[in-house]
Amino acid sequence: MKSIVKKLSIIAIGTMVSMTFGNAATELDKVMKDRGLSQSDLLAAAKTYTPSGGRDKYIVFSSGGQSGQMLVYGVPSMRLLKYIGVFTPEPWQGWGYDDDTKKVLAQGNIRGKEITWGDTHHPALSETDGKYDGKWLVVNDKANPRIAVIDLADFVTKQIVVNPVFKSDHGGAFFTPDSERILEACQYGAPLDNNYHPMEEYKETYRGGVTVWKFDPKIGKIEPKKSFTIEMPPYMQDLSDAGKEVCDGWGFTNSFNSEMYTGGIEKGLPPFEAGCSRNDTDFLHVYNWKKLAELAKDDKNVKIINNHRVVPMDVAIKNNALFLVPEPKSPHGVDVSPDGKYIVVCGKLDTHATVYSWAKIQKLIKNKEYAGKDPYGIPILDMKKAMHCQAELGLGPLHNQFGPGWKDNGEIYTSLYVDSQVVKWDYLTCKVLDRQNVNYNIGHLCGMEGKTEDPQGEYIIALNKLAIDRFNEIGPLHPQNHQLIDIRGKKMQLLYDMPIPLGEPHQAVAIRASKLHPHVRYKMGTNAFTGKTHVGKTLAGQEKVVRKGNHVYVYGTVVRSHINPEHLTVNKGDTVTFYLTNLERAEDETHGFTVDQYNVHTSLEPGKTVAVTFTADMEGVFPYYCTEFCSALHLEMMGYLLVKDPNKKYTAAAKLKIAKMTPEQLKAEYDKTVATNTATDAVIQSVVKFLKDNHYEKHNTVKNLVTDALDQYGKIAEEKKKSDEAVKAGDMDKAILFENMIWQYMVKTADVGIRAKDLLVKKVASPMSEAQQRGHSAYLEGGCNGCHVIGKVSSGPDLVGVLGRHENGEKWVKQWIMHPEKMYDNDYIKSMTNYFNLRMPNQGMSEDQTDDIIKYLKWIDQNANLF
Repeated sequence: MKSIVKKLSIIAIGTMVSMTFGNAATELDKVMKDRGLSQSDLLAAAKTYTPSGGRDKYIVFSSGGQSGQMLVYGVPSMRLLKYIGVFTPEPWQGWGYDDDTKKVLAQGNIRGKEITWGDTHHPALSETDGKYDGKWLVVNDKANPRIAVIDLADFVTKQIVVNPVFKSDHGGAFFTPDSERILEACQYGAPLDNNYHPMEEYKETYRGGVTVWKFDPKIGKIEPKKSFTIEMPPYMQDLSDAGKEVCDGWGFTNSFNSEMYTGGIEKGLPPFEAGCSRNDTDFLHVYNWKKLAELAKDDKNVKIINNHRVVPMDVAIKNNALFLVPEPKSPHGVDVSPDGKYIVVCGKLDTHATVYSWAKIQKLIKNKEYAGKDPYGIPILDMKKAMHCQAELGLGPLHNQFGPGWKDNGEIYTSLYVDSQVVKWDYLTCKVLDRQNVNYNIGHLCGMEGKTEDPQGEYIIALNKLAIDRFNEIGPLHPQNHQLIDIRGKKMQLLYDMPIPLGEPHQAVAIRASKLHPHVRYKMGTNAFTGKTHVGKTLAGQEKVVRKGNHVYVYGTVVRSHINPEHLTVNKGDTVTFYLTNLERAEDETHGFTVDQYNVHTSLEPGKTVAVTFTADMEGVFPYYCTEFCSALHLEMMGYLLVKDPNKKYTAAAKLKIAKMTPEQLKAEYDKTVATNTATDAVIQSVVKFLKDNHYEKHNTVKNLVTDALDQYGKIAEEKKKSDEAVKAGDMDKAILFENMIWQYMVKTADVGIRAKDLLVKKVASPMSEAQQRGHSAYLEGGCNGCHVIGKVSSGPDLVGVLGRHENGEKWVKQWIMHPEKMYDNDYIKSMTNYFNLRMPNQGMSEDQTDDIIKYLKWIDQNANLF
């Protein structure tokens, strides 16, 4: 009986939906048929769709692989939001093209060599009490062993630190639970010094290791002098994880090539891949980094290599701080459970995931119960005695992410590279619970805070190495494919394919968006890389050019829509430094700056000051301009750099004789400009009155816009004074120029003010019903706003009050929207057509859409005082 009632209820709901949204359902059916979509496809689309202006719940930071950068995108929308310049130049943001960013990139130079590319691999988010705190992001460069620190207050890289003893680094970066330390593991064994050592000395002189970087989470800085490296055998250390809770203070790093094979294919020997996988097991390194950090403070416990403190293996062994546990051959992932009780390792040449018990490992260490020692004397723990269980997952298990059910049912997800699957299983019982196919050859997977002590679940992202047939053909080089998977139900559901066209995004981390609190503007004159006032901070009226020998310093400003100064003349060979401050206060009013042909560029967010230095080594005339489309007068936001040769004599060109305007013509143009300004000011005052009447100050976003608008308006008085003085002196030409400058300020004031007004209207207007919202959408989608501007006469009449202009107004407007061609002979329509010189076309609106538009027009009339 219950099932019958349930079915009837579903039918009833379906009937109501059909009646209410009949037309939409018909259109939806057509779309589904045309595009070959299923109900499952629609469900997936609904789960990822984010309406215009909507926000994502999670933010993902993905490595950019061979681009040397980072990517930022949202979940569940999978919308790409930003690239972050890290180890390589990033032109849009001027990363690597202005003075400050060049300095940060130069921190990554190795042994005096400039490095202009990177291979970002493993990003990590800073933690407090084992949970992401949204303050700092670090990422490693495998190709050139470096760690970068990104400030999440503005999503800008603030520090790059080179590892002084490693030659490559795959196993970085991993924060400890309090962000006090960052673990960075070596990849390919190599001498720790910078000297030549033949391959025949591999076992004797080549080494691996883990660098334990000291990190100050208050200021977001790695402190190399307080950091140290743990010397390890040349076993090709790979990924790591920091202990937490019961195993806090310990680190875990897996490895491959316990055989210490060195290849030699050119000598007729088997290649690396053959010799590196001969043994059935490799080694998991278990080390007490906290104890070793104390030991490293004493000079007798360290070797100094390349001015860096290295704790030798014998010191670590002697102090019971370094152990090995056998693990399945060629492991890749090692992950500590949220409570620190278990360590999960996957061997990519094994079909198992191995779960180790921290309690069992501790007991073996405490009792000195060793299965033997490796060639370097490191104690080896018995694998079976350290193990909790093994799970048979499939071919090519690699990486793990924990789910919110980790505590009660051991919820964990693992990527299978060969089988191209994500497996959900229970690491407490080692039972498989679910499988989801992905496309294709998944590497890492990204859970929502899935490596913290507080995993959120909801989604898993498969970071697939191959796309093959998933997207349009774009040549032999295919994008990577990030696939979003819904893990909220009993069965996983694949929701979305996201092509990534930037490098090979190796690993990603996700954080709740609510934990991120980035700036939307800088305090005026801020140096983004120090957080302090920039030495070149310049405010309006302080612009100047200072020459010191052959170095010319330009203290300039940028603001919609001019760069001050607009002319700069220097000598060939001069060094030129532009100090530029963005005077905007409004959010998202970014400017850019470049000098043509001089290979410099910078991005100027509101309030930011930057420095751009170059040598004027080419004679000629070079425009400079704002590179960011910032206003209606963006193209006019430019100036000229004029470079002259001081050893050359220049002959002045004969000036063209152009007819001058008569005094009467100048006076007429002056009067016309003043009248335009007066009219424009009236519009501004009406906007100001509206803002004040509706208490704009109660809404911060609106308040910030008004502050910026008033700042522009405040500059008018000085320009008017100059105009009046020019009139008094009889220089009408100059007076017209100053009046035009007044108009520019007014336009900028009106631009920001009207934006503020429109935003305030949305905040104070009465809420729309669902029908009115549909009507608003239909109004926009039908292109009505191309001619009609609510509250203003534009290319068509204002629609405020339109329903009251005719007898049976609703019926009249409905007929006009649906069948305008039938009313073209109407006398009123003829007069409107003649006045606007336009005739409204039939936009193909359905009756349902038209009814909704009329409801929207009623909402407009209800809020007529706001338009």
